[in-house]
Amino acid sequence: MTASPPKVIFPIQECIEAYLVAGEPRQVLLLKRTEARGGFWQPVSGRIEPTDPDPPAAVRREVLEETGFPVEGAPVDLNWTFSFPGRDGRTWRVHAYGVGLPRPLPPRLSDEHTAFQWLPPGPAALYLAFEDNREALRRVDWLVPGALPVRPSPGPTPGASGPARGVPATP
Repeated sequence: MTASPPKVIFPIQECIEAYLVAGEPRQVLLLKRTEARGGFWQPVSGRIEPTDPDPPAAVRREVLEETGFPVEGAPVDLNWTFSFPGRDGRTWRVHAYGVGLPRPLPPRLSDEHTAFQWLPPGPAALYLAFEDNREALRRVDWLVPGALPVRPSPGPTPGASGPARGVPATP
């Protein structure tokens, strides 16, 4: 009798998404990923690293890496978590957060993005390729209270990788 090879079990990759909102009326920051990373529009996103003590710490780190905005205070948990199969065989589980800014500011983009836009939530939803992102965006408006303070930060900061789920159509 021939034994079958052992089944490889991949761990779950924990990730965050951060929806940055600012101004009145509210606007949401969307970032366009490079073509090599899918070319779609999304919020700040990335992996929770082993050095991050908790998901809110990962949010603060990723926001700084991808926009240059140092966030002070706690990100708002949007009470939205979703999973999807990654190209690497792992399950990617994403925890969504909101971060309020006093006003829309131009971000300092990392090397994983080519463009940004501040949009009202309705139009922003049209740019999001995945329904799980649109659901998180629906939660932003009623869960994220007034702006949290943010300090502008000079100098470049390298970006970090986030999940990719395919190449969506753009509006």
